[in-house]
Amino acid sequence: MRREHLQPTTLIAVSIVAGTLGWSGYVLLLPVAFAFPVLWALARTRRTAAAVSAGYFLAASRGLPQGVATYYSSDLWPGLLLWLSASTGFVIVHTVLWTKRKGARPCHYLLAAVLMAIPPFGITGWAHPITAAGVLFPGWGWWGLAAATAGLMGLVTRMWPAVAIVLAGFWIGSAATWDEPKLPKSWQGVDLEMGASLGRDTSIERHRDLIATMTDRASGGVRTIVLPESALGFWTPTVERFWVRALRGTDATIIAGAAVVDAGGYDNVLIAISGDGARLLYRERMPVPGSMWQPWRPLLGESGGARAHFFANPIVTVDDSRAAPLICYEQLIVWPILQSMVHDPDVVIAVGNGWWTKGTSIVAIQRASTQAWARLFDKPVILSFNT
Repeated sequence: MRREHLQPTTLIAVSIVAGTLGWSGYVLLLPVAFAFPVLWALARTRRTAAAVSAGYFLAASRGLPQGVATYYSSDLWPGLLLWLSASTGFVIVHTVLWTKRKGARPCHYLLAAVLMAIPPFGITGWAHPITAAGVLFPGWGWWGLAAATAGLMGLVTRMWPAVAIVLAGFWIGSAATWDEPKLPKSWQGVDLEMGASLGRDTSIERHRDLIATMTDRASGGVRTIVLPESALGFWTPTVERFWVRALRGTDATIIAGAAVVDAGGYDNVLIAISGDGARLLYRERMPVPGSMWQPWRPLLGESGGARAHFFANPIVTVDDSRAAPLICYEQLIVWPILQSMVHDPDVVIAVGNGWWTKGTSIVAIQRASTQAWARLFDKPVILSFNT
């Protein structure tokens, strides 16, 4: 191999390793993602910066092709196409903003980080290195976010070795004292293993089974029980009456995922149910692009698809608590959790229906990402997933 090819090849290979390890689903490995800005800055050409960006992002999102194939019961080609398409925004932003001027790199990287955190580029802003802020600076809140941002900017300067050593020190200290956020005694998240049938089996028997499971859990001081995304299927007046009647005489409040459908499309939502009634608690801000959110449909005169409520309902009230809800895809991107944290919630609720991710690390990454954000702001997190 020629010497001029060795450096780019090495950078690309290391970026793939960084994306693979950083987004393996282990929360304490998230800081490995901080290697990306170093590799991006070490690129000598814009073409190498593009390849480094692609290698990192594609490695981080490597479970997507298999997951899409499972979801649509198809071969890998649609998943591969979506995988490559999803990387486009990340690669374009980091390629355009790469610069040979070393003095300008921190500001250019900061702009890239901001663009990948908010819409429109932030819609596919997976694998954002800033997610590791909660591992490096647990409990620091907004100061920790600022410190992590400063660290990312420092990693694209000539002083990156010194910055990396400082960040590694925080990482080691955090790993040595890491503990999971304590759950409120009155809350409980329930994981299910119902596969693709959850949300699709709308029979009365399925609802009875879920209610039996919930009433068994509503003991020992537990008053609020969280079920996964899509647990209730389509939310109808009949389903509402059935659940409300079943919960009468209990102090339990059930928070569960459902779909509210009308002529124009549907909302992916969370419903709060108790013996006193039910209410729509939360509308998902960012459904999965492509499979759920399909903004091109109205342009073609078609209806259908999930609606995106980009900056709506960042906080919801459950009993006496203020909660920050995150449904599935929202756990992989940046702005929903930060928008919620502006309002200083008491607890984070994270639900998902990940049956289609079997054999991948997608659900583990969702859990790790949510735990990192909750740890940054020192908030308890309630997790509920179906696999």
